[in-house]
Amino acid sequence: MNLITDVAGLKVGSAHDDGAWTGVTVIRPDARAVAAVAVAGGGPGTRETDALAPDTLVDAVDAIVFSGGSVYGLAAADGVTAALGAARQGFALIPSSAVPVSPIVPAAILYDLANGGDKSWGETPPYRALGMQALKNIATTFDLGRVGAGFGARAGGGPGGLGSASIVTRDGIEVGALAAVNSHGSVKMPGSDTFWAWPYEQAGEFGGARPASDYALDPDDWGAAKSNPGSMPPSPLAGRTNTTLCCVATNVVLAPFEAQRVAKMAMAGLARAVRPVFAPFDGDVVFCLSTGQVERPELRPFVLARIGELAASTLARAIARGVFAAVG
Repeated sequence: MNLITDVAGLKVGSAHDDGAWTGVTVIRPDARAVAAVAVAGGGPGTRETDALAPDTLVDAVDAIVFSGGSVYGLAAADGVTAALGAARQGFALIPSSAVPVSPIVPAAILYDLANGGDKSWGETPPYRALGMQALKNIATTFDLGRVGAGFGARAGGGPGGLGSASIVTRDGIEVGALAAVNSHGSVKMPGSDTFWAWPYEQAGEFGGARPASDYALDPDDWGAAKSNPGSMPPSPLAGRTNTTLCCVATNVVLAPFEAQRVAKMAMAGLARAVRPVFAPFDGDVVFCLSTGQVERPELRPFVLARIGELAASTLARAIARGVFAAVG
């Protein structure tokens, strides 16, 4: 399907608010999954990412939540946590029916508060309810573009969106990626309709545009980013309305420290798809999930290197697909 759900054991659900132009996306493993995170942006907004360090007590998660809404969007994880807890799905430190379980639901948010829509929600932001609805909507197939956490997103000066991609190797390694693209930087080469991710495109999945043979890049031209050194002075608002939220996944059994290495390697996919990236005003983050379906014990560092590189190229494709679907 060319979706992250091609990795066995994963489902994705989204929900949005038409009036507020915002939304939530939930990534839900069928069974609790080993997870890790890498944060490279200078302005992150996250929940429970400290719990994913490889030396902490918790070594698996019940869901991952991406949300619009900036700090208000972190409440989407409250809704998911409440729903999972009510179903007794979570980390049971004390296995007793009288003691609630603790669902582990890391989350990350992007800033879409100034991207349109009616945000006058007073004391009742929609995100807790959107989180619960997105969880109800989980499935192996899902739409791309202006949906879920990408509903109100902007990629540079143009529409952003929710994107996904996958690859399955000849020897059975499954790698998928999902991204909610609300980047400060541009996903396209300056003065061109060609995505920065074009070298990794598979079967024309985001339009097939290619750079001209004589294309020359001005290193200080950011093209259709939200601000550009060539446009002085830059907009103060444009520097604070960003963040690309990403998740990569594999069916290969990974320990938490191995998943963290894959998450760090997958960060390269953001750099291949967005320019500039990891800026002081971006909250760029990459989660990594292992659904643990396949053992690959041979030459372990080499297998990890393969998975990390596949994750990076697949993430670059997912970012371009999200924007391409939103524009379409």
